[in-house]
Amino acid sequence: MPEHKNDSFRNMNIKEKMATILGIALLIILAVGFVFGLFFFGLAGIFELLDVRYESIWSLVVFVINFIILGIIVELFSKVIFKLSVRNITGKRKVILIRAIIEGTSNWLVLFTVDELMTSIALSLKTEIIIALLLTVIEIVFDGDDDKE
Repeated sequence: MPEHKNDSFRNMNIKEKMATILGIALLIILAVGFVFGLFFFGLAGIFELLDVRYESIWSLVVFVINFIILGIIVELFSKVIFKLSVRNITGKRKVILIRAIIEGTSNWLVLFTVDELMTSIALSLKTEIIIALLLTVIEIVFDGDDDKE
């Protein structure tokens, strides 16, 4: 029987399969680590600039992990709300304004929730709003493809 191109994985020996799986796992770990590092060092820098105190580096690690997990969940809902809100709206400025309002609110909600759940980090309302607005601006600037619709 002729060999198909799709059978290449089936024809690999066990070492080649393990190397492929380990390579993919390492790539995923590096990507997740990179995203975590961006958030960790970004929030550490913002906390330093805004004079936010935390008990230990581990409390900041837990804060960032909780922020990322809860942020992913809230992001799913905020994207749906955004898409439904701008479905019939024309005008790029209106779309960007609505996106900024929705994303800013969702970022603040995530920050507020994580802050309330943790006792080792205490953020003031002013600090939460500043960080949420900063994150919103960064998200809009680096994810400009949604505004081209």
